[in-house]
Order: sequence, then structure tokens, then C-alpha cells
Amino acid sequence: MTQDDNWGWRARIGLFIVGGEAVPEAEWWAMAPRGVSVHAARVSAGAPWARWRENRTGVDLTDDLQRGCRQFAAMRLSAVVLAHTSSSVVGGKGWDAAAVSGLSAALGADAIATTNGLDTLAALRASGVKRPFLVLPPWFPDDTVEAAVRYYVDHGVEPAAHLRVDPGRKWRDLVPGDLYGQGMGFEQEVEPLYSQIRAACPSAADGILIAGTGFRCVAILETLEQDVGRPVISANQASLWHCLRLAGIRAPVAGYGNLLTM
Repeated sequence: MTQDDNWGWRARIGLFIVGGEAVPEAEWWAMAPRGVSVHAARVSAGAPWARWRENRTGVDLTDDLQRGCRQFAAMRLSAVVLAHTSSSVVGGKGWDAAAVSGLSAALGADAIATTNGLDTLAALRASGVKRPFLVLPPWFPDDTVEAAVRYYVDHGVEPAAHLRVDPGRKWRDLVPGDLYGQGMGFEQEVEPLYSQIRAACPSAADGILIAGTGFRCVAILETLEQDVGRPVISANQASLWHCLRLAGIRAPVAGYGNLLTM
């Protein structure tokens, strides 16, 4: 009798993730269906991970992305995602397409490239959500919060409201940009997050979008969706769903929201 070895015999998916984060891989491995493996390359650059050229006709991949593409190109991957919400929202309208073009050129013809921005937009469309309650991590500084709201508006999605989550008493004296570096990323609790979202979600919202791939939240998606009676989408859930679709995998995944059963 053999044991499951997490071999990607159905699909292998490459993730570009923040160098010091553990959440994306943990959540992806929790949700990934049998026969789908996840492989991460780490990026230390600031957002966006591909820099606009001066004339904005294209982007240049940062050194970490170029290195990761060279490694991923040899791994027979089905899809590769730039799993960084901040890059998409800071890059702004048009950045995702430019980044995908750059990634595709560096990866070669075999792997399909996408970004977390494209993934969340596709997930919102598939779920019929047009006016989401946009929930943002407590470590997003003011300018990134503004960029996130503007990003979705520019793509035809008008948030009913948005919330930067309260980090809790232990962390409130720190500015948002210092929270992750001071260790909050490894002390995230999902129960207070559930309570804040449920209490703040306006009736005008037709769904909830929890942005930020370093934001621990997939454990509450199913319960939150049941209790608010509306679709709940998260950054990592959306990217997994979209990458499975791009790879031709239609296996339903139970326990992490309706999106992964579609």
C-alpha cells in the first residue's frame, strides 16, 4: 500500500510569494485537491514586483522574479501565479496584463501565468459579485488601502465599503507598515477576523472579498459565507481556483467556500 506523497500528477502550480511569509503555502496546501502540488519561489522586492517602464508600455521583472522564472521553467508547471495582492493594486490598471506578458516570456510556452489581481477579478465575476465588502489586512498602509479601492473601481467593481482590519490591542500602537515585520503575520487569529467582518459587512454588499495573500483567513470562509448569506472570496482561494481552471482541473474542493465547488 502506498501513501500520498503530494506529487502533482494532475497539475503543478508555481507561486511567487513574499519572502518572509508562511500563510500562502499553508493555505494553498490546505485547499489543494489531491494530485495538485504547490511550489513557491520567494520574492523580497517591494511592490510592485515588476516595475513599469518610464513610458508604461511594459514592465521589467525584478531580479527575484527573473530567478524564479528560470527555476520554474524547468519544473513542467501547469500555471504560475504572482501571488501578491499589493503588486496588482499598486501597479494599477494595466499592470496585471503587462506582468503576465513579462512572466510568460520568461517562463516559456508551457506554463500559463496569472496574477492575484486577475484571479480575484475572475472570482468576483464567477460569483456574481459586483459590490463587495473589501476587507484589507491591518498591515496595509494608507496609500495601499487607497490603491486597493481604486484598483477594483478601475476594473468595474465598486466596493460597497472597505475595512482595514483592527490588528488588536497588542499591535495598535504600531503603524500598519511595521506590523508584519514585528511578527504579527505569525500571530494572526481567525476568530477575531470573523467577528470584525461579520459585524462590519454592510447590507449593500453582495459579497465579501478578503484581499492579501499573507492574510490568514481561509479557515473561516465557509462559516462566514453561511452566516452572512453571501459569497466570500479570499486572495489565496481565488488564486487557487483560477489556477486550477487555467490548468484544466475542475475538481470541487469542499470546506473553503462556494467558489471552490464551482
